Amino acid sequence: MSSNKQTIKKQVKKHIPKDWLTELRIVYRITMETLNDIKRTGIVNIIIITTIAAILTIFGGLFRTALSVNSFAHELGNVLEISVYLKQNADAQTVANRIKKIEHVQKVRIIPKENSWQDLKREIDIPDIENPLPDTLHVKVDKPQNINSVFNNIKVLSVVSDMSYAQELAKKIQILNNVVNTSTVLVVIIVAILTITIINNTIQLVIQSRKDEIEIMRLMGVSNWYIKIPLIMQGALYGFLGAAFALIPLNVVQNMLNNVHRFFMIPGPIFAGNMVVIAMFFLGISFGAGGSFLSIKKHLQV
Repeated sequence: MSSNKQTIKKQVKKHIPKDWLTELRIVYRITMETLNDIKRTGIVNIIIITTIAAILTIFGGLFRTALSVNSFAHELGNVLEISVYLKQNADAQTVANRIKKIEHVQKVRIIPKENSWQDLKREIDIPDIENPLPDTLHVKVDKPQNINSVFNNIKVLSVVSDMSYAQELAKKIQILNNVVNTSTVLVVIIVAILTITIINNTIQLVIQSRKDEIEIMRLMGVSNWYIKIPLIMQGALYGFLGAAFALIPLNVVQNMLNNVHRFFMIPGPIFAGNMVVIAMFFLGISFGAGGSFLSIKKHLQV
C-alpha cells in the first residue's frame, strides 16, 4: 500500500511544472528557519563555537606540525648516507652496481681511496707512508625509514669490510615522525567525538523546543527534508564558524613553524597552510552536519 502511494506521489511530481520562484522561496525559508533555530539556542551558541574552535585549533596545530616534521625528515633523510668501506681486493664499480639494484637505494657515490688519502693529508700532517684507507661507497636511501633495511642488505656482502651511518639520528627522526602522525590521527578522532556529541546535544534541545511546531508541520504534510535541512545546516554552520575562529591561533602556529624552517634553512612544505585550512573547514562542517543528522535520526521521527 505504501509503495503504491510513493509511486503515485512520484508520478504526480513529474507532471507538476517547476516554479523557480517557489524554489527560491523554499531556500529562503530554510535559511531563515536555520537562523531562527540559532537564535533559540541563545548564549549556548558561543560555548559551542568556542569549543569547536578550540579542538579544531589543536587539530590544525598538530596537522601543520606533522607536515613540517615530515618536511624535516625528508630533508634530513636526503643527507643521511650509509658509508660502505670495501676490502682491499674489491672492485668499487662492480660493488656499486650491485648495491644500486637493492630496493630503496637511490644513489651510490664512489670515493676512491686515493681521494680520501689526499683529503686526509691536507687536513693533518702525516708521514709519507703507503695509503691504508679503503675505497668507500656513499649510499643514499630514498626514505629514512628504509635505511635499516638497506644497511642490512649491504652488510651481508662479502666484499664489505665495515659500514656506518648516523643511526641514532635516523631513529630519532623516525620516532618523532611517527609520534606526530599518530597524535594527529588521535586528535581527528577526538575532534569527531567531541563535535558530534556537542552538536547532538544542541540539536536535541532545538528539537524539544520546536516539538509542537514540527508536529504541526508534519500534520500539514510538510516534506521531511524541509524539517531536517535547517537542523543539519545549523550544525554545519557551527562547524564553519568554529573553523573560522580557529584560524587566528593557527596563524600564530604557522608563523612559528615558518621561523623554525628559516632558522634551519630548510624549505617549508608546499601549500601546507592551505591544506590545513581546507582540512579544518572540511572536518568542522562535516562533523557539525554529521552530528545534526545523527541527532535528527535519534530524536526526530521523520
